[in-house]
Amino acid sequence: VQLQASGGGLVQAGGSLRLSCAASERTFSTYHMAWVRQTSGKEREFVAAISVADLSTWYADSIRGRFTISRDNAKNTLYLQMNSLKPEDTAVYYCAAKRAGSYYAFNEYNIWGQGTQVTVSS
Repeated sequence: VQLQASGGGLVQAGGSLRLSCAASERTFSTYHMAWVRQTSGKEREFVAAISVADLSTWYADSIRGRFTISRDNAKNTLYLQMNSLKPEDTAVYYCAAKRAGSYYAFNEYNIWGQGTQVTVSS
């Protein structure tokens, strides 16, 4: 499966953005999915993940309560609704996929899309 993230942009602090990740195949529904962000000079940070089977979700402490991950298997699309954005949320956001094992085994995500830049101004 190939992934393409979109929806990034420039927003003021307190604003909202919705990221999308379009998958190339209908097998999208068989993949655990995650959103990952990275800023220059820093390690990548998994911010949210969603499972295949029961749609369980996981969130990083840094974004819990502000971001919501969801998926629409009929549209082969993953979403990240980002509210109450802060300047520290500025990063390139990537979507990632894995097939087997636990959806929060982050070192096992092996399919990555191109990122989308999110910039939050103060």
